[in-house]
Amino acid sequence: MAKVDLHTAGGYFPPVGFHFKVEFINVGNDNDVRFQSVGGLNMELEVESIKEGGQNLFEHKIPGRSKFSDLTLKRGLLLDSEVIKWFKDALYDKEYKPISMNIHLLNNEHKPLLTWKVFRAWPRKWSVSDLNSTDNSIMVETLEIAYNYFKVDKG
Repeated sequence: MAKVDLHTAGGYFPPVGFHFKVEFINVGNDNDVRFQSVGGLNMELEVESIKEGGQNLFEHKIPGRSKFSDLTLKRGLLLDSEVIKWFKDALYDKEYKPISMNIHLLNNEHKPLLTWKVFRAWPRKWSVSDLNSTDNSIMVETLEIAYNYFKVDKG
């Protein structure tokens, strides 16, 4: 008789969303891969509407260009970060150096399950959490990054 595992649905268990790594290609050090959260990994198609003469019941909808949201990365404030230097070069000195990034979703052996390959990324906004003497929390920095597009690959 075959052994039945009651902890999986049909032999598949979805990956967890808290085990990931962010890689800035040719920028950053070992501390620059650890983030609390990554948001904005989504894409959509713009929709164009075409009105046809004589047809008043509906508009024809056709797919347009792909659209990608900006990335939002959050982490504890780092005092020594090459990524923040890259941000400051862009924000203070207007030295924009687009880079590639990889965002890896990891398995329990720390190997990539999925990789979002982000192309032509550049700094858009850098902010830190409020200073508050009544709050018992760490300083969090938020990095907003614009980019052209991403591709998703297994592994």
